[in-house]
Amino acid sequence: MSHSRRKFIKQAALSTAGMYVGSSAFSAASYRRIPGANDRVRVGVVGFSDRHRGSHIPSFMNHYKELNFDVVAVSDIWKKRREEGAAIWKGKMGHDVTAYRNNEEMYSKRVVDAVFISTADFQHALHTIEAVKAGCDAYVEKPFAETMEDNRAAFKAVKESGKIIQIGSQRRSGANYHAAADFIKSGKFGPITMVELTWNVNQPGRWRRKELVSQLKEEDTDWKRYLLNRPYESFDPRKYLEYRLFWPYSSGLPGQWMSHQIDTVHWFSGLPHPRSVAANGGIYQWKDGRRNWDTITAVFDYGPLNDPSTGFQVTFASRMHNGDDDPGEIYYSNGGELNLITNMVSPKGGLSKKHAEAMGMTANLLPELSLAQVEKVVSSANTGGDNLTSAHVRNWMECVRSRKQPNAPVEAGYSHSIANIMTTASAHTGTRVTFDEKTQEVMADGKPFKL
Repeated sequence: MSHSRRKFIKQAALSTAGMYVGSSAFSAASYRRIPGANDRVRVGVVGFSDRHRGSHIPSFMNHYKELNFDVVAVSDIWKKRREEGAAIWKGKMGHDVTAYRNNEEMYSKRVVDAVFISTADFQHALHTIEAVKAGCDAYVEKPFAETMEDNRAAFKAVKESGKIIQIGSQRRSGANYHAAADFIKSGKFGPITMVELTWNVNQPGRWRRKELVSQLKEEDTDWKRYLLNRPYESFDPRKYLEYRLFWPYSSGLPGQWMSHQIDTVHWFSGLPHPRSVAANGGIYQWKDGRRNWDTITAVFDYGPLNDPSTGFQVTFASRMHNGDDDPGEIYYSNGGELNLITNMVSPKGGLSKKHAEAMGMTANLLPELSLAQVEKVVSSANTGGDNLTSAHVRNWMECVRSRKQPNAPVEAGYSHSIANIMTTASAHTGTRVTFDEKTQEVMADGKPFKL
């Protein structure tokens, strides 16, 4: 992190201190014990979502006995989900699990040491603030934040709290991704010149919940609490349950999918964010009332912030039609490519002897090698206890005990959120977007991008 960025973060709250973080405040007295080696870590669930049910639960169950963790509470503002969540966790844990109507109610009882946060995309940052102010460590699903106001406020709250935050960027716990990071950072790959990221599906029901939408009634939930700091609009069960389709509750493709892949760019390169982004796309297939695009191509310029003469390009392309749900990540240098589809390093496309000699240059070809301990990315909506997510949840649980920083700390979430917000800003304004390092603002048309 640059000096200017560190300096800014120390002062960032001054402009965001008045933002909504819940109807009740938590004093310094709310900071609870740090669990000792023999203490059971009490876990609460913030949002009993499909992601939590399908992925967090099986991953947690792989490790909780060994690491002495327990689930004791479920908070969800929808009556149906909090009752389902409490019942399911009771069956898993073999004891009663308390259902709470909202986070404030749960935190006020001081019954949890750590929480899973898997609520709507725009809520992650705000729920993180609530969690750390209540003295809890947290496993927070991505995207971390969808606006810079939320991003800065959550980052500041986490850093001031000293709490262990694991962002749900599970690639950071994959052995093959660690092998790729090590290979690139060692210098053996050469300077990155281009990165191609793709994520295509053809699933008409992806992010749409027709049957569940019909079950949600306004009287069974807390719509105003759901909205948090978003502009008020009338109750709409689609925006509650199909929020990924509707800005400003989600950015859709950037926040859901690009956030995973762009995070590896920051990790492998050591760069905190793009220098600029230009995005194009539209709603070409699914005329179902959604606000967010079903097709996007975003082009990023990355490189040293103080040296525009060097760097590399990144493209992210995604379509929700004519796709095989098999994400692609390929890194290029002048010596070849590192392909995270095949998990191979190869000289493909590298500078050959013939073409090098013609220009009085030396050939530059990478060796052909396999990345260690290959892990395939599971990209379905609910991954089950796949190896990457299971390892990521375990890493968080271990760090809750050791107090070491996890594989995907809050800095990772802050950085991928900058890239996501820049992409959203370009999509909404039709302009090339930059980032102001001094103010930590995404700039579109010469002014900060806002809701």
